[in-house]
Amino acid sequence: MNQRPKTRRDLQTEQQNPNSYQIDRKSIPEILDIINREDEIIAQAVRTTLPDIARAVELTVQAIRQGHRILYVGAGTSGRLGVLDATEMPPTYSAPRTWFQGLIAGGPEALVRSIEGAEDKPEDAITDLKTFGVEKGDCVMGIASSSATPYVVSALTYARECGASTIYLICNPAPLVPVEVDVLIAVPVGPEIITGSTRMKSGTATKMVLNMISTTTMIKIGKVYGNLMVDLQVVNNKLVDRGSRIISQLSGLDYHQAGEYLEKSGGSVKTAIVMARKSCTREEALNLLNQKSGNLRKVIGDVETEMNNK
Repeated sequence: MNQRPKTRRDLQTEQQNPNSYQIDRKSIPEILDIINREDEIIAQAVRTTLPDIARAVELTVQAIRQGHRILYVGAGTSGRLGVLDATEMPPTYSAPRTWFQGLIAGGPEALVRSIEGAEDKPEDAITDLKTFGVEKGDCVMGIASSSATPYVVSALTYARECGASTIYLICNPAPLVPVEVDVLIAVPVGPEIITGSTRMKSGTATKMVLNMISTTTMIKIGKVYGNLMVDLQVVNNKLVDRGSRIISQLSGLDYHQAGEYLEKSGGSVKTAIVMARKSCTREEALNLLNQKSGNLRKVIGDVETEMNNK
């Protein structure tokens, strides 16, 4: 158990980094090398927390399967990264917009400009969660690199009182402000390259952990077949091309035929695959998928295909 810091100055993310000391005297290539070397340690720092991340995914999968939601709560860079991850779920996995949502201290305006002091208003977190309608069964994930953001701590406390499961993602070995949560993910990123600039190493670690949690959640609820994005809903030319290639790979159809099935399916890759594999109509394919909770593998079984890197 890591010892809890007593003051902000004791936080690792507030310490001066000896590897970037007097970085302002370095040449451009030397500065870039220092930044790159510091970034290299982030993946290993995240690796040390994999057991905790796994426990977090169990909570997020449970929330989705039981018809509830996942809510990221943060301020500044942490809040923006949470909103970013939540926003990317619907187009990537055809996930309902309610499944993943992000709250940032200061509201939507804080996404594009700094709202000074917003993170220091714990009462706003309660108001925001009440507006969101957080309830028992939801999963609330607080994100705070420093582990001391009043807005985030308040949100986690209130969410727990509402019966929601709670996850706390920080970028220090132990939280400055203690808060009772179901899972604590403490990524030890060490001192930032520019002292206290947690948009850097801490931001990178946060993005990595959020990607791991949301992606693994989507995999476990059947949004991926093999490593293919089969629950894709095509909304532009790029996705039409990607969707057609996926359908071709899993159905044995050529690219042109796959595109025709994609059009018949209403732009749903997963539906088109079932239509092709089962020689059925769109309505029949949708019914088969509904019977298996949308899990493509449970409908078409194991399909042996070669990797398509063309």
